Amino acid sequence: MSTPSPHLRNRDGGDQATTSAELFFDLVYVFAITQLSQLIIERQTLVAAGQGMFLLLVVWWAWTYTTWMVNWFDPESTKVRLVLLVGALASLLMAAAVPGAFGSHALLFAAAYVFLQVGRNVAAVLLLDSDHALRPVFARIVAWSVLSGLLWLAGAVVPEGVRVGLWAAALVADLGAPMLGYPTPGLGRSETAEYAVEGGHFADRFQAFLIIALGESIVVTGATAAGHQLTTTVVVALAVAFVDSAALWWLYFGEVAGHSRRLLAAAEDPGSLARDAYTYLHLPIVVGVIMVAVGDDLLIAGPSRTLGALGIVMTVGGPAVYLFGESLFRLRMIQSVNPKRIAAVLALCSLGAAGAFISSLALAGAVVAVLVGLAAWEYTPSTATTV
Repeated sequence: MSTPSPHLRNRDGGDQATTSAELFFDLVYVFAITQLSQLIIERQTLVAAGQGMFLLLVVWWAWTYTTWMVNWFDPESTKVRLVLLVGALASLLMAAAVPGAFGSHALLFAAAYVFLQVGRNVAAVLLLDSDHALRPVFARIVAWSVLSGLLWLAGAVVPEGVRVGLWAAALVADLGAPMLGYPTPGLGRSETAEYAVEGGHFADRFQAFLIIALGESIVVTGATAAGHQLTTTVVVALAVAFVDSAALWWLYFGEVAGHSRRLLAAAEDPGSLARDAYTYLHLPIVVGVIMVAVGDDLLIAGPSRTLGALGIVMTVGGPAVYLFGESLFRLRMIQSVNPKRIAAVLALCSLGAAGAFISSLALAGAVVAVLVGLAAWEYTPSTATTV
C-alpha cells in the first residue's frame, strides 16, 4: 500500500482547484504560442508552417507532461512549486529559441526542452516515497525522457540536413511512449489504471490551454490592427477575426467542455480517457486555433487582397481542423460523432476552392458564416447537456 506524501494533492473526493502556481506556469506558454504563430506569419511559407506545427507538438508535449504531474503533485508544496518555477524558466528559454529552432538556436531549444522533461520527471521520482505506487510510473517516464533527450540533443549538434530526422525520431519516441505504457527493462510497463487522475482538474487544465490559444489569436489580430490605419475595412476585418475566435470558443465551451469534464471525472478508467481524449485528441483542436490566428493576422494585414495558398489553408483549414479535432474528441468520449459538425467541416473545405478568387475579407466572412450558422444550428436551451 502506498504511503502518504506531503507533496501530493489530497484526494479527499472533492474537486481539485487550479492553483496560482499552475496559472503562472501557463503564462510562459502564452509567449510560446505567440512565437509559433509569428514564425509562420513572418515567413509565410509552407516550410515555415510545417516547422511551426512540428514545434507546436514539442511545446504541447512539454506543457502536457507538466499538467499530468501537477494533477498528482500539490503546487502548494514548496518543492513542487520550485519544480514548476524551474520548469517555467526552461519553457521560456525553449519558447525564446523557437524562431531559430531549426537553425542557430537549435541547441538552446533542445537543451531547454530536455532539461524540462528529464528534470521534472526526475524530481517527481525524488519527491515520492520508495514504496509509492506512482514511483515506478515516473521511473519509466524518466527512462523514456532520457532516451528521447539524447536524440534531441544529438539532433541539435548535427548539420541541419540530419537534424530533422533525429528530431522526428525523438518526437515519435515522446508521442508513442504513453501509448506503449513506457516499457522499460527491469521496470515493466505502466497501465492506465495506475494513473488515477482527478478528472475535473485535468479537464479544467486542458480547457485553460485552449483559452490561452484563443487569447493569443485575439492578441495577434489586435496588435496587427493597431499597427495599421484603422480604416473602415480594417475595422470590419478585425470584427470578423474576433467573431471567428468567439465562434470557436462558443462551439467548445458552450457544448463540449462541461459535459466532457463530468464524463472524465466519473470514468472507470480516467487515465486511459485522459491520455487519449485530452493528451492526444486535444492537439488538433489547438492546431486549429493556431491556424486561425495566422489566417486572421493575414486578414488584418490585407483584407482586400486575395490570399495565397498558405493563407487559404490557414483561413479555411484552421476551423476545419478545430471541428475535426472536436469530432475525434467526442468519438473517444462517447463513441459517436456530431453530424452537424462533420457537415460544417465539409462546408469549410469547399470554401477553399473559392479562396483564390475572392478577397481575404470575403473568404473570412464566409468561414465565420459557417461557424456562426453551426452554433445557431446546434443551439438549444439545454445545449450544455450533450457533447
